[in-house]
Amino acid sequence: MSRIFRRSLSSFKRAPQSLPIAEDSAQFAAHLNNILPSLHFPPELAQRILTHGSHKAAVHGHNGRLSFVGRRVLESYYMLFLHSVARNQNQHDYEYLSSRALNTYLLGEHVAPRWSLGRVLRWTPTVSQDVLLAHKNVKKSSAKQPADVELENALTRNPGIVRSVGLYKVMGEAVQSVMGGVYHQFGGSVAHRLFHTRILPHILLPDKAEGVPVEFHHQALTICERMGGVDGNLLVQEHASNRALSELGLEAVETVQPKRVATASA
Repeated sequence: MSRIFRRSLSSFKRAPQSLPIAEDSAQFAAHLNNILPSLHFPPELAQRILTHGSHKAAVHGHNGRLSFVGRRVLESYYMLFLHSVARNQNQHDYEYLSSRALNTYLLGEHVAPRWSLGRVLRWTPTVSQDVLLAHKNVKKSSAKQPADVELENALTRNPGIVRSVGLYKVMGEAVQSVMGGVYHQFGGSVAHRLFHTRILPHILLPDKAEGVPVEFHHQALTICERMGGVDGNLLVQEHASNRALSELGLEAVETVQPKRVATASA
């Protein structure tokens, strides 16, 4: 497990349930605004993005629909990227390449930690206390620890149970939800820049069987730099983004106008 992901696990916690809904919403919005500082997320949308369907608060709205939209947006932008780079090559299986690079677990392992989603996402792990205790590798304490502490200890001491508790999957769905929320709220041009600067560079995964094939790496990194890099402004004018693509011989993406008010529902 990567050092970045270990750091995310070490600070893993759910949002305090005693806070009023409005304060929760502000906390979620502050987190998203911090990791994507050029954007300003409405609190209600941020709360939905960062609430998984497994959490008890999901009855008030969760990220299921936004994750569905985000998954399709990611696939669309990735397919356009592959087609533009390999337009004269017929040997690529786009469906296979998409499943290899945009797998939900892969997004949860390699993208979610960079956005520190484990610190704020509300979710309930699919694991029993017996499993947690079996992987603690420490003597039982006479004082009962909170469930969140047990989970954090187990994950930190034995990364092998990460998949069994559903962490990578849930975090991957949160990444998809962020993409869906950005597409919904800010439009296709911003979502396109988010994909090329904050997602694609982190799923290249050199020397691994998963991720983006190596023959696409140079072009992916070049596009990222032309769009301002991994910390670039996501709200630069659309013509600048399209010009960066045209200079590389790639096709511009038709965009959708952003929403003024977030109305996404579960």
